[in-house]
Amino acid sequence: MIVAILLMGVLYFWFPTLIDGDTVIIDRNEPLVFGLIFGAMALIVLSILSFKKRQLQFVLNRLSIIFNFVLLGVFVYRALSISGETLVSEKGIGVLIPIISIVFLVLANKAIKKDEDLVKSVDRLR
Repeated sequence: MIVAILLMGVLYFWFPTLIDGDTVIIDRNEPLVFGLIFGAMALIVLSILSFKKRQLQFVLNRLSIIFNFVLLGVFVYRALSISGETLVSEKGIGVLIPIISIVFLVLANKAIKKDEDLVKSVDRLR
């Protein structure tokens, strides 16, 4: 989860402003992009801090995954709206960072689920 929050922080500071002619396609300070990035980061921080409540942690990670999918959808929609034959690097490789963050959050959810199953099995033996 720490890697996912670091990736989201890197995304905010590294993500370029995509400009097509005179119009700005994606800007990191745009309210939608800003809200999705920092909303996902806030959910991950809350998830890390609620380590004793595994079910809540699992739900918060799923919400963060949903935020990342919406952010990825916004990036792809806006990047595809750029006209002309622009290279992928010009559209921004930062579009891939939410995918990497999603992978790490899914791995964290698997570990949380495994831990929850272990605790339930130990409780059953009592």
